[in-house]
Amino acid sequence: PATIAATPTEGPTATPQPSPTPLPESKQLSAPEWEKQDINNCGPASLAMYLRYYGWEGDQFDIANFLKPKREDRNVNVEELTFYARTRAGWLKTEFRVGGDIEILKKFVAAGIPVMIEEGTYLDSTYWPDDDHWAGHYLLITGYDDSTQTFTAQDSFRSPDMSVPYAEVDENWQAYNRVYILVYPPDQEQTIKNILGEQWDIDSNRQHALEVAKAETVKDPENAFAWFNLGSNLVYFERYQEAARAYDLARNLDLPHRMLRYQFGPFFAYFFSGRNEDLIVLTEYALQRTPNAEEALLWHGWAMYREGKIGQAIADFYQALEENPNYEDARYALDFINENQ
Repeated sequence: PATIAATPTEGPTATPQPSPTPLPESKQLSAPEWEKQDINNCGPASLAMYLRYYGWEGDQFDIANFLKPKREDRNVNVEELTFYARTRAGWLKTEFRVGGDIEILKKFVAAGIPVMIEEGTYLDSTYWPDDDHWAGHYLLITGYDDSTQTFTAQDSFRSPDMSVPYAEVDENWQAYNRVYILVYPPDQEQTIKNILGEQWDIDSNRQHALEVAKAETVKDPENAFAWFNLGSNLVYFERYQEAARAYDLARNLDLPHRMLRYQFGPFFAYFFSGRNEDLIVLTEYALQRTPNAEEALLWHGWAMYREGKIGQAIADFYQALEENPNYEDARYALDFINENQ
């Protein structure tokens, strides 16, 4: 039979979408005045440099005195840093997201916005037998260059204007669910939204990070960080039993000694899935490595409460508050026990 050609008909045509503007091959932002961190102070020092990029006049000690009144406090987490920027530099906007990648870092820098990331690094000193030397760290990314495949980073521990390969950044960043902090003037919010797209929505961003982590567990099932990130993203969605199983796999693959100094998702997962014995083991291990960690003290206290050891729970909560007098979760725990005794 003869083939009958379709006759074109008039109809609505799709509106052509603008092509994304290609990123420049390289971009270097003006670096803020560099600040050498004090002991355990990479978070406050990095945030100080970030805020200084926008004309803020403080330093790391203004931030540290507020977030970690005790100099020996070894961790300031992303939520605390974000809280400081929002409440003490309120003329700027601050957000953080997870599941980032090299391309999104480049997009922000190309738009004139530095990005702060949390990553794993290695210490020179040994603090216990068989110390693996791994620790958490922050970097402020202020430039990139595709020709050399490197970022320019302000590193409060090592030096200003460090050149760090893309691959090294991604590898070290994975341990922290590829979290990134954005600080920017209000008039740049639309730019931020355009770059993030649907990930401007926090739930959508977490779903993206969950899918990234899941794919990485399939691609490399021996990667402890991939399983840990899967657990952390499941915790966000309150899927605690699944999260606990992901953390089990991460633990079996040999996590760094100091991992629970910085990230606390396993405490939530084991508590809310009713695995109190695991919570006790994990918090006691964390306190062996970091005796003054207020988060581990808090969750050890909740484990003791579950065991009916109310006196020990109260002692843990008070100790957490002693280590960080601004720790509202410990105040809540003490109020809870007072109201329920």
